[in-house]
Amino acid sequence: MEQAHSLLLNEEACNQLQEHQRAKFVIEWLRFLKKLLPATDRVMPRNLGDSLTSSLTVDRCNDIIRSKDDSPSFLPTRLAAVACLGVLYEQLGRLLISSFKETMANLLKAMKSAESQGRCEIMLCIERILKGLGVSAVSCHRDIYKAARTCLTDRSMAVRCAATKCLLELQREAVFLWSTELENVATLCFRAFEGSNYDVRVAISKLLGTLLASVLEPRQVIAPRPGSKRNSLEEVMELLSSGFLRGGAGFLRAGGDMLKGTSSVSRDVRVGITQTCVVFVSILGGAWLENHFSCLVSLLMVWVSHARATQYPADAVSCRCCVSFILRATLGTLLGEKAQIAAAKEICQLISKQKRVVALHEGNMETRVSPADVAASQHVLVCALLELGSLLQDLSSTAAPLLQDTSIGMLDTVISVLLHPSASARLAAAWCLRCVALGMPAQGAVLLDRCAERLNALKSCPEAVAGYSAAIAALLGAVQLCPLGVSHSKGKMVMTLAEDLLRSATQNSRISIQRTQGGWLLLSALSTLGPTVMEHHLPRLLLLWKCAFPLSVKDVENELRRGDSFTWQVTLEGRAGALCAMKSLVVHCKDLLTDDIISRLLPLLSCAVALLNQLPSLVKSYGNQIKNAATVFRLRVYEILTVLQPKRYEESFGTVLKLLLNDLTGPEITACAELNLLPSLCYSQDLALLGPGLHDVDQHYIEEQLHGGGSGGGTLEYDPFIIFEKQQEVPTPLPPASALTSAAVQLFGVIFPHLGIQQKAQILEQFCEFVRQLKGARQQTVQIHVAAAFCCTLKCLASSRRELGSEEVQRPALSLLLGALEGSNPLLRCMAAEGLARLVQVLNDPNFTVSITLMSFDKLKTARDAITRTGHALALSAVYRYLSGISSPQYLSACVGVLFTLSQDSTSPEVQMWALHTLSMVVDLAGPLYHSHLEASFNLVLRLLLSTPHTHVEVQQSLGRCLNALITSMGPDLQGEGAGVCAVRTSCLVGCAVMQDSQDCLVQAQAISCLQQLHMFAPRFVNLASLVPSLCEVLLDYSLLINLCSSYLSLRRAVVACLRQLAQREAVEVSEHAVALVKELPRRDNTQLDVTIKEVGLEGALFSLLDRESDPHLCQDIQETLVHMMSSSAESNLAHWLKLCKDVLSSSADSAAAAAVEMQQEEDGDRYDDSSAFHAKSESSGPFNNLRWSTRVFSMECVCRIIAQCENGDTAHFNMALAQEQRLHESADFLVLHLADLIRMAFMAATDHSDQLRLAGLQTLLVIIRKFSNVPEPEFPGHVILEQYQANVGAALRPAFHVDAPPNVTAKACQVCSAWIASGVISDLRDLRRVHQLLASSLAKVQVGREVSSQLYNESTFTMETLAVLKAWAEVYITAVQGSRQRESPGSHLQQQSDEAGTASPAGAGLLKLVQTDLATLSRLWLAALQDHALLTLPSQYSSQLPSTGGSFYTAETVEQARPHYYSAWATILHATALWLNSTGFIMVDEGPANLSRPVTPTSMGQSTSLSSVKSPEDVYTDRLHLILGISVEFLCSPHSGDQMENIDSCLQALQALLEVPWPRSKMGNDQALSVELLSVLHRLIVTRESPNIQLAVLELVRQIVCAAQEHVKEKRHSAEVDDGAAEKETVPEFGEGRDTGGLVPGKSLVFGALELCLCTLVRKLPQLSPKLAGSPMGWGGHTCSLSSTDCRLVTSALAILSELPSICSPEGSVSVLPTVLYLLLGVLREAVKGSVGAESGQLVPGILQALRTVLTSPMSRAEKSRGAWAELLRCALHTLLESWHTDKMDPGVDEVTMLTSLTIFLLYASAEVTTVEPLQTCCIQTFRASLESKDPVVLSRSYQLLVSLFQGPAPVARPFILALGGCLVSQLQEDEKSRPQGPAELQAVQDAVRALEALVFAAEETHRPQLVAVLLPILISLLLDENALASAPAASRSLHESALGDLMRIGPQHSAVFKALMASAPHMKARLEAAVKGNQESMNTKAQTTRVNSKNTPSIQLKINFL
Repeated sequence: MEQAHSLLLNEEACNQLQEHQRAKFVIEWLRFLKKLLPATDRVMPRNLGDSLTSSLTVDRCNDIIRSKDDSPSFLPTRLAAVACLGVLYEQLGRLLISSFKETMANLLKAMKSAESQGRCEIMLCIERILKGLGVSAVSCHRDIYKAARTCLTDRSMAVRCAATKCLLELQREAVFLWSTELENVATLCFRAFEGSNYDVRVAISKLLGTLLASVLEPRQVIAPRPGSKRNSLEEVMELLSSGFLRGGAGFLRAGGDMLKGTSSVSRDVRVGITQTCVVFVSILGGAWLENHFSCLVSLLMVWVSHARATQYPADAVSCRCCVSFILRATLGTLLGEKAQIAAAKEICQLISKQKRVVALHEGNMETRVSPADVAASQHVLVCALLELGSLLQDLSSTAAPLLQDTSIGMLDTVISVLLHPSASARLAAAWCLRCVALGMPAQGAVLLDRCAERLNALKSCPEAVAGYSAAIAALLGAVQLCPLGVSHSKGKMVMTLAEDLLRSATQNSRISIQRTQGGWLLLSALSTLGPTVMEHHLPRLLLLWKCAFPLSVKDVENELRRGDSFTWQVTLEGRAGALCAMKSLVVHCKDLLTDDIISRLLPLLSCAVALLNQLPSLVKSYGNQIKNAATVFRLRVYEILTVLQPKRYEESFGTVLKLLLNDLTGPEITACAELNLLPSLCYSQDLALLGPGLHDVDQHYIEEQLHGGGSGGGTLEYDPFIIFEKQQEVPTPLPPASALTSAAVQLFGVIFPHLGIQQKAQILEQFCEFVRQLKGARQQTVQIHVAAAFCCTLKCLASSRRELGSEEVQRPALSLLLGALEGSNPLLRCMAAEGLARLVQVLNDPNFTVSITLMSFDKLKTARDAITRTGHALALSAVYRYLSGISSPQYLSACVGVLFTLSQDSTSPEVQMWALHTLSMVVDLAGPLYHSHLEASFNLVLRLLLSTPHTHVEVQQSLGRCLNALITSMGPDLQGEGAGVCAVRTSCLVGCAVMQDSQDCLVQAQAISCLQQLHMFAPRFVNLASLVPSLCEVLLDYSLLINLCSSYLSLRRAVVACLRQLAQREAVEVSEHAVALVKELPRRDNTQLDVTIKEVGLEGALFSLLDRESDPHLCQDIQETLVHMMSSSAESNLAHWLKLCKDVLSSSADSAAAAAVEMQQEEDGDRYDDSSAFHAKSESSGPFNNLRWSTRVFSMECVCRIIAQCENGDTAHFNMALAQEQRLHESADFLVLHLADLIRMAFMAATDHSDQLRLAGLQTLLVIIRKFSNVPEPEFPGHVILEQYQANVGAALRPAFHVDAPPNVTAKACQVCSAWIASGVISDLRDLRRVHQLLASSLAKVQVGREVSSQLYNESTFTMETLAVLKAWAEVYITAVQGSRQRESPGSHLQQQSDEAGTASPAGAGLLKLVQTDLATLSRLWLAALQDHALLTLPSQYSSQLPSTGGSFYTAETVEQARPHYYSAWATILHATALWLNSTGFIMVDEGPANLSRPVTPTSMGQSTSLSSVKSPEDVYTDRLHLILGISVEFLCSPHSGDQMENIDSCLQALQALLEVPWPRSKMGNDQALSVELLSVLHRLIVTRESPNIQLAVLELVRQIVCAAQEHVKEKRHSAEVDDGAAEKETVPEFGEGRDTGGLVPGKSLVFGALELCLCTLVRKLPQLSPKLAGSPMGWGGHTCSLSSTDCRLVTSALAILSELPSICSPEGSVSVLPTVLYLLLGVLREAVKGSVGAESGQLVPGILQALRTVLTSPMSRAEKSRGAWAELLRCALHTLLESWHTDKMDPGVDEVTMLTSLTIFLLYASAEVTTVEPLQTCCIQTFRASLESKDPVVLSRSYQLLVSLFQGPAPVARPFILALGGCLVSQLQEDEKSRPQGPAELQAVQDAVRALEALVFAAEETHRPQLVAVLLPILISLLLDENALASAPAASRSLHESALGDLMRIGPQHSAVFKALMASAPHMKARLEAAVKGNQESMNTKAQTTRVNSKNTPSIQLKINFL
């Protein structure tokens, strides 16, 4: 294929290829040429040889077209010539004007004799010619028009489409099409709609819509049409309505009366005209629609109110759907929110007008209006109300102003329609109210109350009863979709209403039916509120059901003898309603269906089934009056039986089956619309064989009309009971007869598996027999019904894993399916294939599977008819669908062979399509097994793609699916470089290119999908430079008419899905290619999206698209694409993305206005206004216009994503100084520089009308506060950057605390408030008070309680709001307390930090004062919330202990909804409560109910005022302590607390706060079991959580627990000593763990638990401590990774705890513990000494030494009973210490100083009996002697310092050391005299040696001291320098001189006698000393003088830090 990549075709290479490869070669050459030519010099081809001139080419083509050769082999040549001409003229245009007329005449002549493919190509060719020539082709316009006219009604749909495209191009220049010829063209289009398919309707509607739009807004000036007096819109609509009402058979001129007669307008025409109307309005645009809506809607309403359109019910439904679609597709898509509100007002006025026509006055119910008026008005009302409902649902809370506008009284208007005589109008009004409740949840409860009140008032009016009960049911249905729900009291209200209606139904026969229906409708809707509501009403409901049915089956027979047609109608309606209420309960409240309840329902069902038997005789007796009621009753029985377990009603199987067989096969059956019955039973991918699926097209709402059989689609009045079901769009139930068939099929599927073998076989035989015997249409209907029923059975069998039965059942089953597989209906064949797949799955018998496949192979070999071949071809893949794929290579080869043959059968496109579809399924099923067939398959697909005519698009679609499956099968192998892989890859790319050039949108979608797959597996071979522009062109081409008559929805889905995948990898390139496309291409029709891409790139266009699209899947893909693009380019292109989000957000007029008034909302806010950024102008000039709230919410989510993304990027994003500095040096952009924009966006969103946008705005504000609160303001040191935005934050928060704000908005605002206060940004007390007031107002609301608050929402919303408020206060209180503690601990690290940053705790002490005022109230509420939480976390087996009325803040019914709210708030509240208890010290006497307007709760932590439960303060405190401990322990034990690090932290801090207070500590000390339990929980926590903060907190808590135990033991001992002071010492009982035995019981011992925990911490950080690990590389000799400073803190904390443990043991217990403690202590010490813990060991040593000292000074070491054992153990420890010193001292890096220090601690603090024994004492002395010989001055210095301590220690310890080391000390000092110190370290060593000698002197007895002083003084004098040496001596020597002189002057006077004697005996010493004293005196005088001079210049304030 590389040889194809040349400028000229390489014919030699081409001829060498086989026939099938040549086409591929040529196509590849053409693709290469197309890419190359734009970049090549135009002259170049001429230089390469004789070029074929364009005119010669045209002539040659014309000759071919003229040729008389009619043979089939010549046809491709002729078609190619036609196509060539088109392309030539399109590209060269006017250069070929000379031959234009001849060419056109030639083409038009050829058209007359051409077959359909030729006609199609000629039309497309003419379209291209017109495109190329433009206005120059005017001479032939009429001729072209004439030719296109005939093609427009051609029998071939492809020709119709081509002719439409041609005319669409023609109308650009041919003015006559939309002026003089308009009516003729319109008539022609109406005729073309008849019998059309979807493609034709789309194309023609686009043509006619464009022409009609040109009439209203002409592109060029034309003369007015003669006789036209009315305005153009009326004329245009008159033209359309004539077609809509009369069809395409010609029509009367305006003004003539319509002919009477039956409706002859086909649905095709009506649907086509509907689409035309949408196109025409869409082209004129949103602004036009806004101005002309009033006129347009009144003209549209003429259609639905016209008698011709509504003669038959099915026609009326169809027309209503059409008009509804026009309104939805235009209003819903083209208008912004403001315009939609105006349109809603207009619709309201329309409804009011219609209401006047049928004036119903509640006071005068007797007035009746003519049926004609009612009929005309009802259809108008239905269309208007449904559209009004859709608008309100779309607008959501932004429509609030509409409800408040009293001038239109919208709700009154809608509610008044509930009294309309027509059921359809009443139901539409009910649905409209439901939409109001959905859009504005606060209205739900109001409307329920209002309707209930009116229903009670107008019980005697039948219309009122029917209308209001439907409205209440619809409103209850809306509750399921409203997160905020509705109050439980509404359930009670509705129950009472329903009961009242049912009981009074028999009082007045005029309204019996309405009351009965209304009552059961209300009860059915009530079940949707769920089991928590229904469990209270179930007993009453059971009683009502019992009353509705006879007592027994015998009574059913007795009933038949009584009654007339009316009573039977009422009875059947009542029982049908009761059954519907049962079904609703079963579906929505499964939890309530206990065996007892079901057993009470079953007798009623038996009666209902018995009555089914009698229905035929009743209908016979009373005629058609009760026929409809009987059908509905039968339907309800089937529905309830379907949802119950069949085992429950086995005894009724016989009766039910008999009826089912009659419904499926009987003589009276109605043909059920197959599209309602079969698709759900087909395999989803097989439905592609039937053309575009209904849900894959934008117009599915009206296209359904064409597939709905005779019913014309569904509508609410067919089944009012569906009005409460959970769905967003208006439900469209089928007519009862059709619904009955569908229900019968479902029920048969449920019952059949439970029958016996004989019965199964018999029924299936019967089915087969029926199909065999019947003929014609009835046979087809019965076959569809029975096959559907059996397929439904197989689906149920497969899902329940039951068996079908033996051979006798299998035989008729197979026969039935094979019959259907060969049926004429393609949908039936698809279902039969799926049935076969299920049958094979259920039987799971390989022999049966093989026999079916062989039979299909045989059929395919012999059969010649397309139907059999298509069915059996599909069966080949279906058989293995549920058997985990095809695993037999032989079967696969046979299958592929057959399918290859069938797919090349060009005589039958249908067979080709099915065979190729099956092949794609086989490829998927075979998996890797298919690889051997891949190359052949690729070649086949490519060959067929190149040879299949354009007219057979369905074959091309199948080829696309096949290619997609092949690419997936090939997978990553496509990246290979082998020749075979390259060939396959080229085939893929060529195939995709061919499909991309197709005229059919679905084929293009397949091409894009294939390229997407290719990009996934082999990205470098997909050329983005060509793919991205082609994707964008699809979006651009259809942007004008998006969602209406645009490309197929599936094409847009494919484009966006592909863009999403590309954006994941190459977002930046994708964006660049898109912008380049728009800039480069000159386009004839610039669309809004073009402009958008130019201004704001592809991402901006995607935002526009997101706003217009309504398909959820497509919207999700667009959002994901934007997210991917953002994640790859947001940080590098920050300004662009933020501006984009801001433009989207401010595209609504309201947002701009809100921003403008922002600053006026904050009093004295001027001083915060940093710039004009917040004085917004109108933003309408931006790239976006009036975007919906949902799009704006997404833009706020994008802002939050951008912030999160920056958080993981450069730190300068959150550092203003750094950002400004970096910006100077490089052109980088940082988030902090856009803070004003971020705040502004959050403000705009938070103050919007839309609740969802407000929530998004508050969330963004919360993120901003959290991320930027600590960013300092470089220009104002000591301030943070957010301070300047205080006014804006306050203004954004204030609306959320308004009385009318929804609870979820207030809850979110509380979160923001607490974050804002806690952030420390606010430093001024006044500013703090403002935000505090908001929280205070919400606290007041909480105190008022749920009883007072208006019950607009479910009670759980009160829980949500209350807990949000309490949590916010808790956070603020925690911040205040922590701030005050920081201030109280001066010099703390945090305090210094905050001083430097200028953010010392928010507003100083003011915050705590502010909170203190409400603390009494808050503490009660917090405790109540905690008690609620504790109860709710009880396991389910204790649910009986929950209070029956609920808790303080939740009701019993809302337990489940309340749990999540408690779960999110409890931890913060717990922490705050603990801090409050800490501050009161558990001793504050409770005051009265501070500021509470109601008692908090009946179980308020012992504060209840009832006398029976008065508790002592001690009990109250104990309860509180146990509550907090219980909640904490329960949470810390729970296995799912993994992700709740914040909650764990809060728990631990709360427990720490408690244990800081003496009273809880004493309780904890008293209750050892509690302490042990807490320790075990903490142990688990430290093992499972790696967070250092949590581990430190755990150890701190353990320390507190151990302290509590210590205090307890001390107190016990003290009290025992006091009590038994006079008694003998021996009688004092032993306190502390271990008692008399010393045993510590694991699990019960506090000491053992603490030991475990400390050991765990130490071994995790220092594995070398564990003897088990000693042999491993990490053992004693191994090197560990160094410890961080946090690790050192952990180890130190653990050692501190360890050292305290002996003190809480009895003497015997302490002896048990001591070895472990010492082992660990010395182990850690050894690691620290060896330096193996890393550089941070300096932090570790003080802690180790402190712990060692604590152990040595423990009281247990001196206790009589343990003294001896302790001494022995300590001696061992000392020995170990000395041993390790001797083994380790040779290692490099050993810390001798630490070792000596620890040794000194031992010597000083251990008792003498430990240290004075030999050989330990000698070893110690030797160790010190060795250290004195060290060459390291630091070691020497420390050794001397330690000797000072030792010499001053107890005499038994000091004496041996003095004797042993004194001489050594003196000799060393004498040596120092000779070698003077050279540096500071050596100087220090000498000075310390002098101190040691001095200590030695003073340690001696008085008698010996003079002798020692006589030794000391000469040494000191020897350290003095003479006068000459002093001047030149180094600094160290001088310092030593000064120090020695000082010592002499201090010691000399103390021992004057010795001193004088010495001076007298040594004159040289005396001289030396005198010289030194004299020199010192002189230097002192000099210093004094210089000090006086300098003091004048010294600055008064010394800087702490030298900034230089």
